[in-house]
Amino acid sequence: MTSSGPVEPISAPPNNNHGERVFLEGPATRSHELWQVLRIAWEFVQGFRALHFVGPCVTVFGSARFDERHPYYGLAREVSAAVSRLGFTIMTGGGPGIMEAANRGARDAGGRSIGCNIVLPQEQKPNPYVDEVVSFHHFFVRKVMLVKYSYGFVVMPGGFGTCDELFEAMTLIQTRKIQSFPVILMGVEYWKDLAELLQKMAEAGTISRADMDLLKITDSVAEAVEHIRYHAIEEFGLHTRREPMPSKILGETTGAAARS
Repeated sequence: MTSSGPVEPISAPPNNNHGERVFLEGPATRSHELWQVLRIAWEFVQGFRALHFVGPCVTVFGSARFDERHPYYGLAREVSAAVSRLGFTIMTGGGPGIMEAANRGARDAGGRSIGCNIVLPQEQKPNPYVDEVVSFHHFFVRKVMLVKYSYGFVVMPGGFGTCDELFEAMTLIQTRKIQSFPVILMGVEYWKDLAELLQKMAEAGTISRADMDLLKITDSVAEAVEHIRYHAIEEFGLHTRREPMPSKILGETTGAAARS
């Protein structure tokens, strides 16, 4: 079931932007670096615990800068609703723009959506359409969560962050660190220059033609959904199953629609 109204974060660690800058500046004392490793490990633990019951997801990437009047917002909302009807949980970065549209689309379809929010200096707040939100300090921890639970990726138009997430997913697929999950670029006109660049890469031999087999560029919601249905459901033999039982000792709760 979906909830109405704002959702309180599962995990909302205190603002630590200064600490992250120090972490990225280079060598520090051994005790300080050990403490940083422990903090990062604890952030992973919090994420794993919070997302244990989300079920297989499709992650939607895209710009935080498109409001609900923009056509891409409407497209993200439509495709996310359609993917949600396949039985997937919609996962996003939990913020505004395309992320909000995707979470909103899942709610339109009566599905479930998760937000993996990033703590930023400008205090990005979770959008009101997520059913659960987990907050992270480090982008790399957040990216692990967005990939770990996903059986496919829908990439809407976006900027540096969106491209970073797209190529992270493609690199992991290319190097077989994760399975060959489908990746869909929504917006033919927006991504046409990137498509040409990828073609040049294949011609130069820096990527193989096979690396692009699961990458689909389209404006069609129906094509996107069919691509996900075939490559993420049929190829992996997903079927409805009972949810894993939560642990009372760990204080776990559940509610995810699960597939396995």
